[in-house]
This record gives sequence, structure tokens and C-alpha cells, in this order.
Amino acid sequence: MKLFKLIVHQKNFSGEDLIINPKDYPGIKKGDIVEIFHPEDEFSRLLLQITAFKEDLQGRETVSVENNIATTFQLRTFADVYMNIVNPDDVALDSVELTFKDQYMGRSEMWRLKNCLVNTCVYLNKKIEFCGGSIRCQVHEMWSQGDRVACGVITDDTKVVFRSSTSMVYLFIQMSSEMWDFDIHGDLYFEKAVNGFLADLFQKWKKNGSNHEVTIVLFSRTFYNATSLEEFPNHMRECLQHDYRGRFYEDFYRVAVQNERYEDWSNILVQLRKLFTDYQKIVLEYHQRPGIVMPKAINSTAAQGNFLEVLNMSLNVFEKHYLDRSFDRTGQLSVVITPGVGVFEVDRELTNVTKQRIIDNGVGSDLVCVGEQPLHAVPLLKFHNKDTSINAADDYSMPHWINLSFYSTNKKIPYSTFIPRIKLPPKISKPPSECGKLPNKTKLLQEDGSECLRNTLFDYDAYDAQVFQLPPVHTASLQRVSTRTKKTSVACMETHSNSQALKLLKRKMSDPDIHHPPPDTHSSPTVASRSAAISIPHRADDLISVNSNGEVNSKPRISLIDDHGDVEISPPFRPVVGSAGSPTNSVTQPNNIRPGRALINPFDPSHVTIKLTSNRRRWTHIFPKGPTGVLIQQHHYQAVPTQSSPEQLSDTMSILSSSPNEHSIASINAQSTCQIPRSASQIGFQDHMKGKAIRLNFPLNSVDKTGHIGPPTTNNKSLTLLWGATGEQEWTPALTTANIGVDWRSLTIPACLPITTDYFPDKRSLQNDYVVSDYNLLPDDVNADFAQLRAIYKKPLNTAEVFKELVSQRLAQGFQLIILPPANKTQATTPGSKPPAPLSSLMRGMQVESEPKEEYLLSIGRIFHKISLCGNSITVTRYRPRIFMFHRHPYPPFNIHYRYRFHAPHHDTYEVSWVSFTTEKLENYNWNYLDHYICTRGDTDFSLVEALKYWRFRVFLLPLNTPATRRILDGSVHCDIYSPATSAEQANFMEGFLRFIETWLNRIRRPNANKNWEKHVMNTAASARTCLDIPRHNPHRSGSKVMDRGRVSPASEAVLPHSPELQQQQDHSECSEDSINAEVSKIKSSASNAEILEAMKQPHTGIGFLTQHPSLPSLTFVSAEAVQWLNNHIEGGVTVEKAIIIMEGMIRERLICHASGSFKKPFILGFYLYHIVQDKDGQKDREYFPPLGDLRSFENEWVEVEMKVPKGWCEPTAPTQISNISSPISIPSCDIIDESSVPVFLRDDSDLVFLTEDRERTAPVSPYKHTHLDIDINNKSDRIEWGHLRYQSLFKTDYSYELVVQWVASSGSIVADLIFGWQRKAQLCGIQMVPIPSDLLALPFTLKSDPLRGPIFIPLHTECLMTNKPYLFDEFREDTYTQRLFLFQEAIVQRFGFVPCLVEGTENDHQYVHVTGNAFILVPSTSCIRARPRTDTNIIRRITGQKRYPVHPDQSSPHEAYITRHVSGKNKDDYSMDRRVGFLWSWNHMVSRKWKSLSTSATGDELFQKKIIQDFRNFCSNADNRLRQYWESCWELKEKTCSRTE
Repeated sequence: MKLFKLIVHQKNFSGEDLIINPKDYPGIKKGDIVEIFHPEDEFSRLLLQITAFKEDLQGRETVSVENNIATTFQLRTFADVYMNIVNPDDVALDSVELTFKDQYMGRSEMWRLKNCLVNTCVYLNKKIEFCGGSIRCQVHEMWSQGDRVACGVITDDTKVVFRSSTSMVYLFIQMSSEMWDFDIHGDLYFEKAVNGFLADLFQKWKKNGSNHEVTIVLFSRTFYNATSLEEFPNHMRECLQHDYRGRFYEDFYRVAVQNERYEDWSNILVQLRKLFTDYQKIVLEYHQRPGIVMPKAINSTAAQGNFLEVLNMSLNVFEKHYLDRSFDRTGQLSVVITPGVGVFEVDRELTNVTKQRIIDNGVGSDLVCVGEQPLHAVPLLKFHNKDTSINAADDYSMPHWINLSFYSTNKKIPYSTFIPRIKLPPKISKPPSECGKLPNKTKLLQEDGSECLRNTLFDYDAYDAQVFQLPPVHTASLQRVSTRTKKTSVACMETHSNSQALKLLKRKMSDPDIHHPPPDTHSSPTVASRSAAISIPHRADDLISVNSNGEVNSKPRISLIDDHGDVEISPPFRPVVGSAGSPTNSVTQPNNIRPGRALINPFDPSHVTIKLTSNRRRWTHIFPKGPTGVLIQQHHYQAVPTQSSPEQLSDTMSILSSSPNEHSIASINAQSTCQIPRSASQIGFQDHMKGKAIRLNFPLNSVDKTGHIGPPTTNNKSLTLLWGATGEQEWTPALTTANIGVDWRSLTIPACLPITTDYFPDKRSLQNDYVVSDYNLLPDDVNADFAQLRAIYKKPLNTAEVFKELVSQRLAQGFQLIILPPANKTQATTPGSKPPAPLSSLMRGMQVESEPKEEYLLSIGRIFHKISLCGNSITVTRYRPRIFMFHRHPYPPFNIHYRYRFHAPHHDTYEVSWVSFTTEKLENYNWNYLDHYICTRGDTDFSLVEALKYWRFRVFLLPLNTPATRRILDGSVHCDIYSPATSAEQANFMEGFLRFIETWLNRIRRPNANKNWEKHVMNTAASARTCLDIPRHNPHRSGSKVMDRGRVSPASEAVLPHSPELQQQQDHSECSEDSINAEVSKIKSSASNAEILEAMKQPHTGIGFLTQHPSLPSLTFVSAEAVQWLNNHIEGGVTVEKAIIIMEGMIRERLICHASGSFKKPFILGFYLYHIVQDKDGQKDREYFPPLGDLRSFENEWVEVEMKVPKGWCEPTAPTQISNISSPISIPSCDIIDESSVPVFLRDDSDLVFLTEDRERTAPVSPYKHTHLDIDINNKSDRIEWGHLRYQSLFKTDYSYELVVQWVASSGSIVADLIFGWQRKAQLCGIQMVPIPSDLLALPFTLKSDPLRGPIFIPLHTECLMTNKPYLFDEFREDTYTQRLFLFQEAIVQRFGFVPCLVEGTENDHQYVHVTGNAFILVPSTSCIRARPRTDTNIIRRITGQKRYPVHPDQSSPHEAYITRHVSGKNKDDYSMDRRVGFLWSWNHMVSRKWKSLSTSATGDELFQKKIIQDFRNFCSNADNRLRQYWESCWELKEKTCSRTE
């Protein structure tokens, strides 16, 4: 050890943590880990890694440490410190927690970041950057050898846990009847939940700096006292459901806060208290109508509430995370806050669905109980007992997938320290029938009451011992033939014990995962079962269905005696005690006998161990190892109880099974009195110490390096505890509320699903229970071919890159890397090591050619993948559960339909909605296809399809800075002040759009950008002239290459003119160019195409050509510019139509051609690329680049958009205001009428026909196109990244325009950089870019709909306009009513600043987005005021279309159903022919805080949003007579026109 002087340096002096002079410490090298400490503080040691040397460090024998680190570790400047090199293994970390905030970090990024941290030194609060600084995180906590430490070294074996301070959090508050009860301190449980727990939680968020995106929902279940549906009035029947006991109920959800982020949550607490005041009254009296009798409504208790439904609601949102990918949050958490005690009565099927979805999706689920903690283990799910017989036993499950917390206030009662653990029952017990007991049970109880305790000599303890034990089953042969009865939840009865004589035996089986010690070790037969990795009972009598739930499965089955005479011995007959009476004749009365099946005892779950599965270990790597070597939950932490001697214990342990395919059961002799503490006696994971007794009084060093304690069993699959999230901490009744407490860390900085796990089935299980398939990839061969096919050559991925990417893709889809401890390395290996011959080859007996270099094992659910790299070949081996004849599928897919009422913010009522909870078959994911997609670097042969669950981000492009928006922000009273965009504004928008596509989507740079373009860009919306107006309206100036249209070049963008000198220079250059251009003569209008072409080629006066880019030929130009050039250069100008005819003629004459080289591509106006065809001499020029010659490849590289040009764009003479209808239409009754000033909904019938046809004409054949997208334009990533762009093929200035970025092989943060860059650039082009959700309106019948979001119905008060008219448009033909009403609604929507959007896949094309992007509106097309005759005219049919819902009153569309029934409360059976007319309004929840900060308009401005919906509602309800005034002003225009013509 050598003494040094310590000095400190700042970050700006050097970015290194530690600087030393190598001469002061000979032999030291970069990468060494050193410890630094003051001689007097020997226990506080700082570890740092040497990353740089500095020869000229001031002073001899000094070390310099970064200032912040020195402060954190209390190192004193200029004091002496010891520094010596340490062995990294001695300071290796077991686990490290990294926190990050306000960013999206995918699982692939987590793994790559972890890999880059291996062999580096970390310390508390160290900031870590990755991907060129686009990913940032901080070290939060480290564990080593059972203790928290302040610094250490990350090795390959270190578990890295990622925790996000910005997650999507759903807080569900269960408003069950207990919320109105008082706790022991005299507070209402609601006060304890809100003023206590939530107030504390929000305080912790603030302190930690967490800013989660939060949704808060109050939910409850209302039961109705009724026996049949007839007792309910019609308006109530819509949403009623009935449970397994025939009770009617309805579920209510009140969304208090939806996707909000607040700095200060205290206002929300006030809001929740307000909601609480009348919540129960509103819900219970929701359906009451004057004069209508309805059944009594009762609020359910917590245990009978809709607990699992609520979790599934959030899962429906969470599992669609790839659709609406937000870039500023990571992680998903649903928290249920209940006044109950953690016991819930649930449906078994729904439990299985919920469990599978929560585990597969990797979602954190927390349960916070504010009730008192019971004396038994919780959380506890009690299955609905659908068996009506008297002695049907209750069945329980203890879900390990719910993280439990008990919240207790820190109030103290001065005279007592007693904490009650039960709630006292009410004083007078109710008669049994009111307790909800089934009538037949009650009857039996009353009859048998007298005989209740006749047999007092009965040994109750022995009876209990038998109840909670697995019935012994003798299995002589595994090859039994059997049939199975239908899966039901009804218990079958066992018969008398003389089983030899019985041909038929039905009985319920227990969960195979549960291991019960048999009563006598010497006489117990073994229990045979298949491996727990798969959930199929494939043979009937030795089979126990597996679902690793830690629950007892009731699956009755018939066992038949087979030809070999093997018989199944039924469990011995057990006497039944209590009110059931004695079983005198059990064969004829089988229903008196308890089915022989083991149950879970919630008061002593610690004797129940379950077979280990991958599901059980999915989350375990987020828990640190405690001092005893077991994983601990810190809020459940308990001291280890006293331990007995090893000799005592070894006598009591006996091994019952040694075959790998059978359960190993550690049984403890019943007579033995020794208590085994679970922390030691539980069987450790994957340990292979054969037959050794557990040493309980082990010193710490006897725990092996992985922290596992050696078990006494065979090398068998391990067992794990049934209770608890880790499966390693034992439940004891001593775990009081004070001990369990709240898992504040999980609620403040929730952990992301860990990227590693440690379970892999053994060889025997893999052979018997799994189907194995594999395929090989040879990336080098495939890639070279595909890379050559690309229009723009991109370097293909090499084999090693593909190999890593295949692992990345699986992690991104929820797989986990399997890290096995050293003892298991014979069977499989940790990533990157050299394993023995692969399992799949061993199984098939194939010859192993060479040893794999690298191999990774991954798992999700019961699916395992092994990816091996050998030379230049990659082998993917897949293991999936075998399908047996009884079950067509390892786990049956569920689809549960659920109806409920919900009340969202801004709504007035609880609307009916419905949702499906479905499980997904993970093994159906097409990995072979995705792997080839990766190999070929996203070639179009393997396009991204929906089933691949690729990530996407949708945006709309809208015009920026509308004057009306500014006026509303400045305080305009009304919001219906938007007028249609003027021709100049539309031309401006189109110009900006052309510029945006060229410069940012296609990344084309011009040789010399327009010098004066910047002057216009600063005020695009304000200026009434477009950039192109300059050459167009100055007849003396021709559009030269320089002047024709400005393009931003990187240089010109950097120096926007601000200084006066620059401005003068530019004005000067403009004048000089003017004088040159003025001399150029125009082309005669009769000139031939060849002459026009020559003029286009002129260097100064010709069309502006693009610079050379890969795959673009020489002399390439943009079609819209060509049209403008022709208008400016031909005498008298040309119309757009004439210009297109000229260009079409040039293509026919082979003078010009589409830039791909295809002459078949016609001339399309917009951003389409064409080039001038060169003659033979021109092609010999060194500068010449030929076209690609492949249209498809070309279109995959370049964004080309057709444009519908606005009126007045590029007119031959000075543009005049042209009417919306281009040619007047003659009507027989009178002279030619110009109705251009009349609102469309009041125009004559033939005008409507024209309008409809005009709309349909502009719809493109295929509305969307696709192209490759370079994502990592700044080369920040550590890998090759790419994506795709999906874009609309047609741009219309009066519509929104949609872009979708799609990716699987990109880092979220890098995609975010690209899109935020686009947003900034779009604003420079006068365009506003707004993110939009995949489902704009969240209507309940769309598949991807968010169940807690729904549109707001805003009715239109048409009654006030009808004044003595039977119909609104009584003056017109009846068959135009529907269309006129729609046009009237459209006119209103447009007055409020909404523009139409073409959204693909909607049944209804009348969707609108507000020009600020804040909200969406749907105008239901089939809303009609009265029933129409079925003889549709062509007009109506065109509007409704073939694909859409029919408009007949007897078959309403879902939109209409939503409006009529769910909003007005009418039922489909009894509503009249009148339809509610109105709008569905939905907010844009994708506008994040970051997006608001970057936006220059009112996007995301909450005050603006409130103002506009309020004003829209007022207008539609005719407040201040505004609707009527608008209607009358429209009629005045109509009458003026008519009177003029008369």
C-alpha cells in the first residue's frame, strides 16, 4: 500500500473519474480497479477504475479524483490516501439498480447497456450514458454478499435491474362498502387510503422526482336484489351480468384522472374527496327514474368486487404498448388500493387469464391493502365454488404475481400497543339466507343442526391433517388409456375405499405443483407427474394438471381400468364431521363424501412448496440477495428464526423421488418437533449436492458463490415456496403490518421486467414434454444478395451482428436470458460461454460438426429458445410444450367478454362499454420470419406485419399558426371563428410540405439554396405569398436554378439573416440576379416539347436539378417544380392541367422519364422525381449517372407524394378567387345560379352529386406507401439500426397528412431523436407535426380500444332549428336529408377549426382533427333524423359506401348504438325512430409534456382545450341562440342567391 496526496478536479477539466501519473505507480495499467481510502477511515473505501493517465499531473505521488465523487465519499482534499489495486472478483456486485427518467428504454437497449457495463466500476449516483448520450441513467443501489454497498465492479454474473421514474401508472381505488367503515383509529378507510396512503405516495414521488403518467380510477360492483331479469326495467338490462350464484350485478368505473403528469398532486386529493362524497349515492341510485320500481342496489364488499377485471382493464392498455409508443416513459404498473384485507373471491378461468397475461406481458401489479392484516397468508384468491353440494370444499390460490403491501398509519393510541388483526363482526348476525348462502345449503344446515356434535371423540387435528394432504395414488403404469370428462368446476364425488371392485372412478385432482408431505414416510407411494413446465394433463390417472399457479385445480376425470389390469387405488375413505352427518351408505349416496384432494391451508402456507417453473422465476432477478443468500423483498424483511441442529434435521428429511420426471418431496416426519426455518430448509435452486443434509447453522461462507444453500435432494428440479413474490421468503403469522409495510420502491420507481432469469427444464423434461424444432441461418450468404438488390446500397449485417440482433429481438418481445449457476453448466450455459454439444443434436443423435462459439438460452412462459453461433452459421432451436390428444393446445386460449359502465373525464354519465380479455398464444409468433427480416436488414420480401408486434409512432402534419388559434389564445370570447384557408395560405402549406419532404424525409440537399428563402420562412403563415410567388408574379424574371425555389442547405440554415449587413448583402444579390433574369425571353406557347426541354436544361434559367444522390440519375427534378417552371416560362403561362399534358407528352416522346427509369410511370403532380433522358453522347459523360431501372426498389428508398393542388396555385395570370365548384351547373327551373357563397348543405341537389363525386375522385387507389427509413442519422448507436416510413400517397392542403414511423431494429431513444428533429424542422416549413394515437376515438367496439377511454358525445340541438317543420331539411328532396345533415355538421366542425383526416381501416370516413392537434371529432355518417325509405339514391349510397354500415333504422351502426343507447340511456328495443344527432369528441392523449414544450402553437395547452370544448358544447346546445343565428345566416345567403337569379 502506498500513500498519495489527494487532489480534486472538476468535470470541465477532465471527464475522467480518476487521474494518476503512471510513473507514480509502476505496473499499473488502464482498466485496473483501485481502492482509495484515508488511513484513518479504513472502512469507507472508494473503488474507481483507471481509464486515463496524465503524465504531467501536478506534484509527485498525487491522485486526482472528480470533485463530486470526492464529496460523496467524504474524501478530504490534500489529505493522504492509500491507493492499491484490487482483484475485481473480490469487489464484484451481485446486483445493481439503475434508475432513469423521461425516456423510453427498450429491453434490447437494457441488455446492450448491461453488456457495455461489464468489467467497469460503478459507485452510488454514478451517471451512465449510452448510444451517444441519447440514453441516460444513474446508479441507484448496489448489493454484494448480502449487503448494500456504495461501489463495486459489474461482472458477467451481476444482475442489472432497471427502474423507471417515468412509468405509465394506473391507480385503481376500490370503492367497496368497507370504504365507508371506520378503522381502529376512527378514520374512514377512504380517508386512510386517500389522505394517508395516496398523500404519502405523492409526497414520495415528489421527493424522488418521479413524474409518472397517471390514470386514477374509482371502481366498484353493485349487486341487485333480484331473482330474474324481468324484475328490472328495460333501461337497466343493457349492462347487467350475473355471477355463478345467479346474483345480478353491474360494475362501475369512474375515471378521475386520465394520463396526467403533475408536479403537484395535492389538488387531485381534493378532487378525489369530492368524488367520494356522492360516489355511492350516484352509483346505487344511477338507474332510478320517477315512478319506476327497481330492485334494491347494494355496494359489494372488497372480497366480492371486480378485482381481476380491473387488472385486465389495465392489461388491455399495457399489451398495446408498441402501438402508441411514447418516447418519454418506460414501464407499466397497475396498483389496486383496497379497503379489504387481500382476500378476493374470483372466477378460476379469469384468474388463469389474468395470471398468464400479467406474467407474459411483464407488467408490475401491486396490491395495497388499507384494511388490517389478517392472520393468514395473503394475497389469497378464493375460487368461486360452483359446486352446490353441502360439503364442497373451498379452493384457494396464492398468486405470486401480485406484490402485496399493507398500509398502516403511524398514529399511536396512547394507552395501548395492541394492533387488532381481524375486523369484529357486527353485533347481530343476519339470518343465513341474507348472507348470500345458497338455499339448499341453508336448509341442510338447519336440518342437521341437532346432530352437529354427536361424535365428540372425533380427532379433529387428524382430520385436518388429512384434508390438507395429497391423496396417495398408486401408479403402476404410465401408459393408461382413459377418457376425460368435460372440464367443469363441479366437484365429482369419490366412492368407498374398496377401489379394487370399482370399474369407474371420478375424482378431482390437485395442482401438480403442490408438494405435500405424506402422513407416513415409509408407506407413501410416489406421486408421478409430468414436468411442471407444461400445463397439460396428458394421461388421465397419473396426471395432475399443471398450471403452476399454486392452486388446486378441479378437473374431474374418469379413470378406466385398462387391459393390463392396472387399477387406481382411490384414497382411503374419510369420515366427514360436522353438520353433514355420518356417511352410512356412501356408495348409494356419494354426495356425502368429501372429494379426495389436497387443499391449500391459508393459515400455514409454508409447508406447501410448488414445482419451480419459468413463470415463478420471471421477476425474481429484481430482488437482492439477503445475508442468508435468499432473495428478499425488503418490505417483507424478517430476521431468521433460531435454527435447530443439523443432526436433528437430517433425520427428518427423506427423499421420496429421484427420477427427474417426478416430484421430489421433502417430507418432515410428523412426529418430529423440530421447527425448520424456511430460509434454510427450503430447497435451493438448481443445486446438485446429492443427498447431503442441510446445515442450518451455516456460516456465511458456506453459502455457495451464487448465494444458494445446498439442498439435501437429488439433482432434481427444485421446489419453491408457494407464497410470496420471491418464492424464497417464508410466510409466518408474525409478519405483522408493521413488518410487511408498503413496497414504496416498487410504487415510486417501479422495476422493469428483468432481462435475465434462471430457470431451464432438465434434459428428461425437454425430451418428454417439449416439441423441438430448429432452423439455420447463413447471414453472410443471404445478406450479400439482398444488399445488392437495394436501390441505395447499405452495408449488410455480418453474422455476429445478426446473432446479437436475434437475441435483442427476443428480449424486446418479452423473452429473458437464462443465466444458469455454475453447477448447471453441464446442462446449458450462460451467454457467451462454450457449451458442450447442443441438446437438440444429442436428442436426434446427430453428429456434432464443431463446437459452438457462443450460445444464448432465452425463455418466455413455457417457450424456450436456444440461439447458437458456430462459424458463419446461426442455429435457432425452439422448445415449445407438446400438444397431447386431450388438449389441442398447451393452454387453451381464453376470450372473456365483459360489460361495464364507465364515466370518463368531461363525460356526464356512466356509459356502457364492453371489452374482451384474451390470452395470446406466444408460440404462434413467427420467429423464423422475423429472423429472416433481421438477416436481410428489413428487405421488402419480409415486410413488417401486424402479428410481429412492431413498434410504431404516428403523426399528423397540419398547418402551423392559424390566425384564429392565435385570437383564441389572445382571449377571443368564441371559438367558432375559423374560416377556410385562403388560396395563399394553402399554397404556403403546400410549399412548406414540398420542402419538408425533400429536405427532411428524403434528406436531399440542393447545390446552392435560395439566398432569400430564409426571409420568408420566418413568417410563412403571415406572408400571403408563397416562396414561389416571387418568380411567378414577376413576368420579367425566369425561375433560375438559384432563384426557383429555396431549399435549406446545412450551411444556409446555420446562418439565418439577423444582422443588417447580411440583409444588405442579400438584397444586393437579389437585385443583381433580377437584372440578369430580366433579359431572358419566354418560350412561345406553340414551342415543341424538344424546345421546351432545351430551355429546361439551361444552367441559369432552366429547372433546378437535384444534386447527385445514390440511385438518382443525372438531371433529376421534382414534378411540382416542373409545372411551376412551365407556368413561369411559357408566354401567357399555362394551367396546371395543360402543364401536366405537356409533361405527359414528353414522357411519350421519351424526353423525360420517372427517375427510376420506368417509362410506364405517368407524370404525377406533387413530390415525384423525374429525369431528363440523355442521348448516347450524354451518357458517355463522366458526370453521367444512369437511372436504376427498378421501379419497386426505387419506391422503397424515396418518399414520393401526389398532391391535389389548391385553387390559385400556379395560375396562368394573376389568380382570382375561384368558387369551390369549378363549373356552374344548369338547373332546368331557372337560369344559371352561382351558389358558391351558399353553404354546401343548402345547395341544390345536383350540386350535392357533384360534391360527392369530387370527394370520391380524389381518393387514391392505395392510400399508403412504404419506404425504408434511416433512423440513426447521427451514428449514435452501437449497432446497425433501421426502420420504415409509412406515408399517405396523396396530400391535400385542406386535409391532415399522416406519417407512421415503424421499427423493430432501432433504439427507442434514437427514433425519438429523429422524430423530435423532424418536428423542429417542420415548424421552419410552416408545418405543425402532432403525434396521434393508433385509435383516434377509442370506440368500445374497436379491437385495440383502451377500455377506460371513450369519446364524449356532444348532442346537436337541431330541434331549435325546426320551427314548425316536420324535418330539418324539409325544403329539399327527402333522399338528401342524411347527406345534408352530415354536411351541416361538417360545416359546424370546420367553423371550430377541425380539418378532415383520412384514416385507414375505419368503417367511417368522417373523422376530423383540430388544427392544433388537440382533439378529434367523428361525425357518424348514418345519423339520420327519421327513418328513410330503403330505396337509396346514388347520392346516399356514395356517401355511405359499400363497406360501411347500412343506414336502415333496423340495423344501426355501432357508432349510432354508442350514441343512442349509451349516451341518451335509451335501449335498442325501445328507442323511437328519432336518432340523436351529434358529435363524438375525443382528446389526443399522445401529446406529451416534451412535445408541448417543443410546439410553438396551442398544442397541448390545457386552458385552450377546456375553452374550445366548452364553447363547442355551448354552440351545439344553442346557448345564447348561437346555433340558430348561424342557421338563419346560412339561409339568408341562400335566399340572396335565389333572389339575385330571379
